[in-house]
Amino acid sequence: MIYPEPRFLPGGDRYILVEFGNEMNLELNFLAQGLAAAIAEARIKGVIETAPCFASMLVHYEPELIGFDDLTTELSRLVAGLGPSDALELESRLWYFPAVYLDPWTRACVDDYIAKIAPKTPDWDLMVELNGLRDTDHFVRLHSGTEYWVASLGFWPGLPFMMALDPRAKMTAPKYNPPRTWTPAGAIGLGGASTSIYPEALPGGYQIFARTPVPIWDRTQRFAAFDGSICLFKPGDRVRFVPCSVEEFETIEREVADGTYEYNMVGYGKFSVSLYNKWTASLNAGRVS
Repeated sequence: MIYPEPRFLPGGDRYILVEFGNEMNLELNFLAQGLAAAIAEARIKGVIETAPCFASMLVHYEPELIGFDDLTTELSRLVAGLGPSDALELESRLWYFPAVYLDPWTRACVDDYIAKIAPKTPDWDLMVELNGLRDTDHFVRLHSGTEYWVASLGFWPGLPFMMALDPRAKMTAPKYNPPRTWTPAGAIGLGGASTSIYPEALPGGYQIFARTPVPIWDRTQRFAAFDGSICLFKPGDRVRFVPCSVEEFETIEREVADGTYEYNMVGYGKFSVSLYNKWTASLNAGRVS
């Protein structure tokens, strides 16, 4: 459900949680992204940063410069000025990421989990079963056949939570129970309806089925793509996964290691929510074959 008016809740003594609704959908995230942009443009004294999420946004502020009540008033004013989400135009970059689907690394991770922790259907087969697909080839075509909207960053520096922009490519899956103790760096997985990339070898619970050799965070900022931040993505970015072979993966991995890899990114453009909604309304129901 989308709330008639956003809810402003205290998050300790220096955060405000702005809730737009209680469901996971793109419209709510568009609102969160739009408010984050409006806050940045307004330059409200005392606001440090914002963190848009799927259906909410966290605002970090300095209470000695602005109080909770005054900041709530300012945020309410900005929300009123946004209008409906359909009117929003958001800054967005498009990234192309090579990915080996059904790769040997995530396969070894899943096999290790089954052998040592708990029996389960292999992740790629589970995706096929739960989403009514024909086979794993259908799954790969479907997952790589859409752009993914970076709704938020979290859990680890630079880790993106992304949603499929083509509703025909939307898939869902439960998380591991219990979770894995390790995941290969660069693993691509899905939990709920969210696709993500693991920045490091980390514990995790998403169903994993692919791997990319391209770093998404870098403390040393060796590559120009990390100019100004150790995290590659920003909320509002889009990602397209391009299937590649293990040999291509290893070639790119060597380029990353020696610093010659060039990130494939299309520069900032305007993402029109109105045009996106018109496009989705024109689509036929059902899956992409």
